[in-house]
Amino acid sequence: MERDQRVGDNHALLYASELSHNYNLPLQVFYFYPNSFRFRTARYELFLLKGLAEVDWRLKQLNIPFHFIRGSLEDEVVNFAQAEKLGCAVVDFSPLKEKREWRLKVSQALSRLNVSLVEVDAHNIVPCWTASDKQEYSARTIRSKLYRHLNEFARELPPISVQAANLYEKVKKKDSINWIEIIESASMDQTVAEVTWALPGEAAAMEALEDFLLKINPRVCYYAGKKNDPNAKVISNLSPYFNFGMLSPLRSLLVAQGAAHLKGRENINAFIEESFVRRELSDNFCYYNHNYDNINGAPSWAQATLRAHQDDKRVKLYSKNQLEKGKTYDDLWNASQLQLVYDGKLHGFLRMYWAKKILEWTTCATEALSIAIYLNDKYNLDGNDPNGYVGCMWSICGVHDQGWKERPVFGKIRYMNYKGCQRKFDVRQFVEQYPEAVEECKNAGGKSCVS
Repeated sequence: MERDQRVGDNHALLYASELSHNYNLPLQVFYFYPNSFRFRTARYELFLLKGLAEVDWRLKQLNIPFHFIRGSLEDEVVNFAQAEKLGCAVVDFSPLKEKREWRLKVSQALSRLNVSLVEVDAHNIVPCWTASDKQEYSARTIRSKLYRHLNEFARELPPISVQAANLYEKVKKKDSINWIEIIESASMDQTVAEVTWALPGEAAAMEALEDFLLKINPRVCYYAGKKNDPNAKVISNLSPYFNFGMLSPLRSLLVAQGAAHLKGRENINAFIEESFVRRELSDNFCYYNHNYDNINGAPSWAQATLRAHQDDKRVKLYSKNQLEKGKTYDDLWNASQLQLVYDGKLHGFLRMYWAKKILEWTTCATEALSIAIYLNDKYNLDGNDPNGYVGCMWSICGVHDQGWKERPVFGKIRYMNYKGCQRKFDVRQFVEQYPEAVEECKNAGGKSCVS
């Protein structure tokens, strides 16, 4: 278990359970905790570890042992396979290159022990390699392909069966995992604090889904018309749960489809477009484009236009440190950055504006993209994820977009500005939530919309 950290609606776990039943062999779940990770923040680590503690508890109810193991992935898997006389390993799917390299190393190590490894896409509703065999140009080109397979894959999954006592006894561990000790001893950056608006784990994920879709007068009833207004607070807040695999996108889709007749087809369709089509488009891009996190992954027209305007004069240049602390002349940008730092999330519409301004304020697109990904992955609970990479690539590098009117710095990359945001929503109302944003704006010589 790696990307999909849940027991329910988990195709990989179901497949492993079926193998266990068919061959009358014990089923165990293994989670590898790497020695190093780019951002070990309290926000990310506590969300992860507390969620895994719930996975452990749920598996106990099913007589399925859960192993939390630190160390070198390849070495530990080999040791585990030899000690437990492993018959087959099942892994979940990730399109990210580092994760794919992990899976390849494990596969090669296990093959030397004559142990098969099977990869199951437990994250996407339509398996990534089934949806398309190539990088898709845009949502327009992948949408029909996804819907073509929807009836085949958008189905209820059976629950995981309780493991037979005789199989459980063969692998029963002597000691339970001490999650309190693991959490207290974990090395993490405490300056990026845990958030309170999103509780980790499968139960909290389901509660968040029901809160968005099913309660009386839920937020989804206003989603189509208000999703681009950061003040409206109608977004689902489900992206962290999708990112950590605590909520299955399949479950989200099935619940949404069931609520369509009560909550408005337009609102449900808008949510499904974001949570199904756009999310799976991001996996498609990262799976088929190894350069999903750098300028070489941009379409040729975007690379050409960014190169042509690389030396254009910038109105202002900011360092990564200034941007991270929200010290610019733009109060809306500062407020967006502070939302990211304090809340671990950034409204989707604001993320577009936020990333595009980084392009405007840095020396080149390569630097802009690097800073945008750095900030998103460090602070955002849905960072380190295909959607985050594609969001930055769309904003800065024109991925899944088209060429627009040419202008300085941006070239033909789609442009966004402050006045455009004011036409979309009440900028002042949003900025007022972050007084520091106003203060830094004035310190930087800007004029704030908040007097």
